[in-house]
Amino acid sequence: MKVSAKTRYGLRTMALLAKNYKEKNFLSLRKISEEEGISQDYLEKIMEKLKEKKLVRAKKGKEGGYVLARSPEKIRVGEIVEVLEKDSNLVFCLAKNKNMVCPKEKKCLSKKVWLNVQKAINSTLNSITLKDLIKL
Repeated sequence: MKVSAKTRYGLRTMALLAKNYKEKNFLSLRKISEEEGISQDYLEKIMEKLKEKKLVRAKKGKEGGYVLARSPEKIRVGEIVEVLEKDSNLVFCLAKNKNMVCPKEKKCLSKKVWLNVQKAINSTLNSITLKDLIKL
């Protein structure tokens, strides 16, 4: 599994929002962009996806920006990855896309390996919260 820049930047941004969660201050795109070294245009696309899935809330205006929609201990890294990655499967045969069927699917001897590795990755990602990240 290769993690996209969108997911890496999104996770960094969510960790930054988690660090500022107690202050309840909205962080502007400009502030996040400067702190994380991410272009504002790209960051805006990331934040729209996170907002759509109710991981962040947005406020317009002078005091506007973004905050976490839930407390850091209630947001798991796996949720963020799921929102930002088009396909987080190691191999295409694990995808739920019915258009991509492997001709060896019924006889594949290695599929169990990929399935177990995928489960381990998902388990790890879902065992880490944003609160865990900001404590590290």
